[in-house]
Amino acid sequence: MAINIRPLQDRVILRRIEEGEQVRGGIIIPDTAKEKPQEGEVVAVGEGKYRDDGTRQTLDVRVGDRVLFGKYSGSEVKIDNEELLIMREDEILGIIQRAASKKVSQEKKSKWQSK
Repeated sequence: MAINIRPLQDRVILRRIEEGEQVRGGIIIPDTAKEKPQEGEVVAVGEGKYRDDGTRQTLDVRVGDRVLFGKYSGSEVKIDNEELLIMREDEILGIIQRAASKKVSQEKKSKWQSK
């Protein structure tokens, strides 16, 4: 689904990634008692903040990245009947690396260490 909003500066728009229904000790947790997930997918990014010298600092996150963010981070908005989060990039705690890219970085690291 295409988003009809473009975030400004260092802001990022996220879609929460919902986990499957959680069961603890055989008890189904009702929706009202579940915590909102702190993991999301980046659906749009701003162009970056301006530095003091007038150049733009680009963002580290990209559309499609899976990220972790704090429990109270961002502002919830509803766009085209979809609940999204808008937050500054510095509220994002980390980017979740996929297994394939992790393997590639380990190969690069071992090549670098062998030199």
